[in-house]
Amino acid sequence: MKSTKSEARNPKNTKGNYAFIDSQNLNLGVKASGWKFDFAKFRLYLTNKYNVQKAYLFIGQLAGNESLYDSLQDMGYHLILKPTTEYRVDGKIMVKGNVDAELVLYAAAKAYDNYDKAVLVSGDGDFMCLADYLSEKNKLLNIMVPNKKYSKLFKRHMAYIVRVDLLKNSLEYKKDQRRRSVETLGLSGHGDKASIAQNNEKSNLDDQRNKKDQTRRSVETLGLSGNGDTGIIIQDIAKNTKKQGKGNS
Repeated sequence: MKSTKSEARNPKNTKGNYAFIDSQNLNLGVKASGWKFDFAKFRLYLTNKYNVQKAYLFIGQLAGNESLYDSLQDMGYHLILKPTTEYRVDGKIMVKGNVDAELVLYAAAKAYDNYDKAVLVSGDGDFMCLADYLSEKNKLLNIMVPNKKYSKLFKRHMAYIVRVDLLKNSLEYKKDQRRRSVETLGLSGHGDKASIAQNNEKSNLDDQRNKKDQTRRSVETLGLSGNGDTGIIIQDIAKNTKKQGKGNS
């Protein structure tokens, strides 16, 4: 039986919940939806909405991105860095760093006994076996997918699905916008329902716009299964994180 929202946010009687975040899938999915993701806001949201005590962020490791990793750690993420490998395709250097195995290992083994419920952040069907396992063990709280184009393999877990794109008003990075307080971000009664309603009303228009960009975006989503876009994705996250750091100072 799925936990209630009140149970998810009640730290008195629980160990707390953990989040396991596929950074590549999340970043690509949000980017394909046409907006910039605010990782600092997301960390606060996970805490206030789902009582997430520890958020594991799985990301490829590239030399020169130390400041990015430091910034993400300052935001409250626990980084699991996966060494990347380089190879050439038609003379172009590609970088690969698939984190699927590490995410499953931490959620199902290394950290398994330390949390009550897991928030899985990915729309990648490769994690279907993990979702099945956690659900069977009554350890699955939610599956947060970047947008509506998540794997059909998650169909039997529809009750757990939370679409990040419908939380755009809460989680979008805005350079000139004051950050919402830690006390209210993600808590009920503070705009999430309104945001979702507004996004639902715009969904048809968004679909039309997305069709125009489908060809271009199809190139960007090649890395959803970890096939070569890790370097580009990490660079995108680095750019956004640096901007977010400046906005918070």
